Amino acid sequence: MKGMITKMEDFQNVFFIGVAGVGMSAIAQYLKGIGKEVSGSDRYFHPVEYNRTKEQLEAAGIHCFLQDGSGISDKTDLVVVSTAIEDTVFEVQKAKELGITIIKRSELLSIIAKSKKTIAVAGTSGKSTTSAMLYQILLDADLEPSIISGAGLTSIIKDGKIGNAAVGKGDWLIIEADESDGSVVQYEPEIGLLLNIDKDHQEIDELIELFTIFKKNTKGLFVVNQSNTLAKTLSANPQNDFGFENEDAGYSAQNFDQNGLSLTFDLHNQKFQMTSLGRHSVENAAAAIAVAHQIGVPLETCAASLSKYEGIYRRHQVLGQKNGVWVIDDYAHNPAKCAASIRACQPLAEKVIAWFQPHGYGPTRFLRHDFVDEISNALRPQDEIWMSEIFYAGGTAVKDISADDLIQDIKAKGKNAHFVEDRNNLLEALRPELKEGTVLLLMGARDPGLEDFCKNLYNGI
Repeated sequence: MKGMITKMEDFQNVFFIGVAGVGMSAIAQYLKGIGKEVSGSDRYFHPVEYNRTKEQLEAAGIHCFLQDGSGISDKTDLVVVSTAIEDTVFEVQKAKELGITIIKRSELLSIIAKSKKTIAVAGTSGKSTTSAMLYQILLDADLEPSIISGAGLTSIIKDGKIGNAAVGKGDWLIIEADESDGSVVQYEPEIGLLLNIDKDHQEIDELIELFTIFKKNTKGLFVVNQSNTLAKTLSANPQNDFGFENEDAGYSAQNFDQNGLSLTFDLHNQKFQMTSLGRHSVENAAAAIAVAHQIGVPLETCAASLSKYEGIYRRHQVLGQKNGVWVIDDYAHNPAKCAASIRACQPLAEKVIAWFQPHGYGPTRFLRHDFVDEISNALRPQDEIWMSEIFYAGGTAVKDISADDLIQDIKAKGKNAHFVEDRNNLLEALRPELKEGTVLLLMGARDPGLEDFCKNLYNGI
């Protein structure tokens, strides 16, 4: 058995099983960027089939293999698996036979985090957006930061990259600390940022417990959202915190105004303008500003940077406007995110038509009542919610619930709700509704086909 791996110096040659996943590819690119030998395999790589992620990883110097064990050899120091990889996978067995250390993605991220001055961004919503804003601000402040993110930054995607990682020469590293797999407790960051606590993957008391440990593990500044009822109970000092029109917070966004796709607010007498939507975007921006300012970045620099901020991939991404209809693609997938997404579109148009594809039978069953309540409450009388059938990612799920059950529940509350089982029939069904002055909001997550579906639908309007 090779030695224990607890720090960056303990390995040079690393292999990722499931390298195309968003969390895995980000760490793979980061390690390649700091000079490690990196390779990986993925079940989505097939011999004759084109795979864009594979092409982008290879362009970054990461060797890609089929998931057949050929990439793992006695030269491999470390094998990394994501939460989804079972022990029965052939490559895990091969690594064990060769005595190679196997660790989870989150364990490796915590080793990386210990090697830098790390800002860990936590919370049930907004981690990727806030991380991206903070990265942009530190970049524009010439601090040359690094980032390992759960989503692609539009500014990095423009260079042909996946967009979820970047290596800078500076001391600061921005990471997302994820609560869904409990890994948030593994990090010991210089700065801990807690955006919000809402029910998503776990019950509230479990989440409070996880974030309390995250707070204890934070070595320096701990910043929370004073405008989120549960997050503010973990505040270390309200003067370090952020909020939305909140007197208690040291960094409170005031005078919020939305005009089309442009929003403005003030913070500490500094005016801010961004191309973005909704109150949640302002909260995320205030979080990034609070951290940046407390490590020495002037508010003017924050404002100049955020005015150029281009957003992240599939997070309220505006696909465009056709025949007077705005089409927006969003990764919203839990009840609070779906409701926030719908509300953020309302200032744009007389009518919002939202479409949602729930993910997974278990999660949909667990969150059924929350989805029905949150979405119903967000819809104005003229707005509509459409759903297609639950996305099934494989495995042994019991299919005892349908998206149509949610639609019937929402209808019973007197709202405009419609079910189109097969999403490929959606555009045809929607056509009569798509009048000038409408926003069509497309929501869903974790289904690799959603990006193309949303683009094709937009092109078809």
